Amino acid sequence: MTPGRPPAPTPGIGTGPLTAPPPGWALDADVVVVGSGVAGLTVALRCAARGARTVVVTKARLEAGSTRWAQGGVAAALGDGDSPAEHLADTLEAGAGLCDEEAVRTLVTTGPAAVRRLIAAGARFDTSPATGGLALTREGGHHRDRIVHAGGDATGAEISRALAEAVRAQGIRTVENALVLDLLTDADGRTAGVTLHVMGEGRHDGVGAVHAPAVVLATGGMGQVYAATTNPAVSTGDGVALALRAGAEVSDLEFVQFHPTVLYLGPDAQGQQPLISEAVRGEGAHLVDAAGERFMRGAHPLAELAPRDIVAKGIMRRAAAQGTDHMYLDARHFGAAMWEHRFPTILAACRAHGIDPVTEPVPVAPAAHYASGGIRTDLDGRTTVPGLYACGETACTGVHGANRLASNSLLEGLVFAERIAEHIARAPERLEAVPSPRSPHDGPGTPEGAAAAATALLPATARPRIQQLMTRGAGVLRSRRSLTEAAAGLAALAEGGERPEPGVESWETTNLHLVARVLVEAALRREETRGCHWREDHPDRDDTAWRRHVIVSAAPGAPLSVRTTPSTAFPPVLTTADTPKEHQ
Repeated sequence: MTPGRPPAPTPGIGTGPLTAPPPGWALDADVVVVGSGVAGLTVALRCAARGARTVVVTKARLEAGSTRWAQGGVAAALGDGDSPAEHLADTLEAGAGLCDEEAVRTLVTTGPAAVRRLIAAGARFDTSPATGGLALTREGGHHRDRIVHAGGDATGAEISRALAEAVRAQGIRTVENALVLDLLTDADGRTAGVTLHVMGEGRHDGVGAVHAPAVVLATGGMGQVYAATTNPAVSTGDGVALALRAGAEVSDLEFVQFHPTVLYLGPDAQGQQPLISEAVRGEGAHLVDAAGERFMRGAHPLAELAPRDIVAKGIMRRAAAQGTDHMYLDARHFGAAMWEHRFPTILAACRAHGIDPVTEPVPVAPAAHYASGGIRTDLDGRTTVPGLYACGETACTGVHGANRLASNSLLEGLVFAERIAEHIARAPERLEAVPSPRSPHDGPGTPEGAAAAATALLPATARPRIQQLMTRGAGVLRSRRSLTEAAAGLAALAEGGERPEPGVESWETTNLHLVARVLVEAALRREETRGCHWREDHPDRDDTAWRRHVIVSAAPGAPLSVRTTPSTAFPPVLTTADTPKEHQ
């Protein structure tokens, strides 16, 4: 298939609003931020500091976002001899030709100052006993020591602590244990807030709404679409699914990064798996097979510190050649003191599963880790729906390209969250009055009074089936055959007879199903191997035909719209607010 050839039409897909009771309560705000990781809390703090009435909606407790699971650290050119230009070069190399260079340059040039502001906000990073300055380490794909970390391997937990404390200190209103459902829009299709469901522990129980002219999606990843992942249970692709139902474009969803070194707990392991941070290899651990041979030497100039897609492929190839499904990470030479000081969280996780890395190699295998694609945004975090912003893992800024460089994700969350807050502050007219919202069942862009059919919900029992289909058909290794089988299985689930009552489990399962179908369609379209997208039937990278992005959008009841960009550059994000009326 060539990029210019129209795709085969996909079956109609449920992209109307989720079936849900009407909101029984409401809050008014200027900005509603959905998500409480580094991206979401940074946006909230910045908007509140500028006087905007800000509400944070989070699916669990304020400190329980995906950020708290980040072990390695934050990448920024803070060390002697390092520079944004070198960070830029490493990011572009890892991104395998698909990074948006302007977005990467924005990240690496403004990143160091953003990290210093995070420190000023209360985050305590590890320091060097020798110099008293920040302790810097190296991870895969980096040619310099530029990763700042906290608590050895507990960077995310420290960042979450600092930002959550700052949010509480500022008195920002929060709605915890709340699953966001759908976007509210006004009569012109502009953002007017969100509907949400509080899961039994919040001040408001049941379905409600937050009315606001600016909505920021910072909902994290979608790793739960696979059977084994490093993502927490809350990472069910809610932001991407909401954006698709609202008419926003998503891009590069086929590029799912599988972290190469996840603790291997057996072939039937499911759910969140313990991560063995890239920083362990950065400190000198070796990848070996059962015979103790270092198989990454000679496979890449950086050996174990090659970009993650290369290391994951190296593990899979070696495992397949030896008839097994895992390899080993050997760091016995660290000694007990280093393990206890530098990697206490990982040490405890391994020992909890009966493995002692001080005395034995650790079994590892790739698992779903990070979505390099997501809701398409510009450099100010704007999506193609006016008033709807996205940042963090749920967004696609163009920074990561086909494969995220290690520890760039927390930095991306910081940098682009600050840019979103600045953009909202530059458009105060949007905050003067809360638009009169329409029901999400009216749908953005539909004639006033017309109703978009609600999406039929999938039962919770479909969730493991989705995960099995995606792991087998759209995992580390893919082909047209495996992807077609996954697509057929997902379509069959949508046509099943069981229609459950609205509730958290059915809403999450329906979100996962929508994200899975879009991911498979994008992966089918990209007929090459690039970055973390590995097509066995198209094993080579094809810059002539495929150095471009796959963009997907949806309309209620219609086939998915799948198109490719003419080049690696992202097209401008145009909303109805940007388009002259004579062209609307």
